[in-house]
Amino acid sequence: MGIPTPDRTLRVLIVRIGAMGDVVHALPAVAALRRALPDCHLGWAIEPRWSELLETRRSMPGAPRGPEKPLVDRVHPVPTRAWKQRPVSLATLREIVTLRREMLAERYDLCVDLQGSIRSSIVGWLAGAQRFFGPEAPREKQARWLYGTPFATSSAHVIEQACELLGAAAGLPLKPATVEFPREARAELWAKSFLEFELKSQPYVVLAPTAGWGAKEWPAERYRKLAAALGAAGLSVVVNAVPGKMGVPDSIALGGVAKIAVCNLPHMVSLLRHASLVIGGDSGPIHVAAALGRPVLSLFGPTDPARTGPLGERARTLRHPGSITDHRRHRATEEGLAKIGVDEVLGAALELLVR
Repeated sequence: MGIPTPDRTLRVLIVRIGAMGDVVHALPAVAALRRALPDCHLGWAIEPRWSELLETRRSMPGAPRGPEKPLVDRVHPVPTRAWKQRPVSLATLREIVTLRREMLAERYDLCVDLQGSIRSSIVGWLAGAQRFFGPEAPREKQARWLYGTPFATSSAHVIEQACELLGAAAGLPLKPATVEFPREARAELWAKSFLEFELKSQPYVVLAPTAGWGAKEWPAERYRKLAAALGAAGLSVVVNAVPGKMGVPDSIALGGVAKIAVCNLPHMVSLLRHASLVIGGDSGPIHVAAALGRPVLSLFGPTDPARTGPLGERARTLRHPGSITDHRRHRATEEGLAKIGVDEVLGAALELLVR
């Protein structure tokens, strides 16, 4: 299994580069490993834009685990988006060499690729761990060529698949564990101020209307009608907005039916941490909210909730029977998703709030 000698703790590298929702799906398995082996050394190779899911920007390299870095011991930034834009530049080559040197210096016993792509398998291979585990049937079949130990998972959901794969690598049975996100003091103060001054300390519902591509997005006009109906029921409504992408949130908040919260990643986590309910499509904020244990109502269309939907008693998913699983990045709302009405979503939302 690659277990180290008794005088040294197990050292494990997780490779899950992106995107936001996919990183969050890997967290319950890694949290389970941390619970089972509290003294093990955990590293994570991740795209820099998502690293704040693991540590705050103020967390010093080499600092011990704590509120600002609760889960992992070392974060390895892997700027694959930048590399894609300059694949043959000297800067890219230097960054890859530096990454390899840093990972080799950590002397990992195990590396586990929880992504299953060509790029993630290359990153894992560069780490030079004693054993390299990856999925038997990765998303990109060429990734399997680099795995020292491919492992076949049997679960339907990606969270449970991650537990199977990581558990097999560590030689432990793992079940999804509660996730703890970094706490950034400034973000928590911002959320507290927003709640007190913008929402008058009232319970609030967060709408997360955007997603990775248009087919996964419920129409903005229906979100606006939903916001108005929730407001009429006595609830404050907040629309999560990404800096520089205000079109959809602005259209939903038209007429003052909702407040807009322009959030970077730490602000979004703090906002979701205190929400009474979060509603949205198959997107990062929904999966973060579910991992935080908040009540979640997700609206699925071209993606399969049995594979990627929020789990838990406080999560409910709506998907029209006519929806067809299709990961091609169409711009228009998927036909089945477009058939989910405002009244259906409102009813499910109020039921979750009462529960």
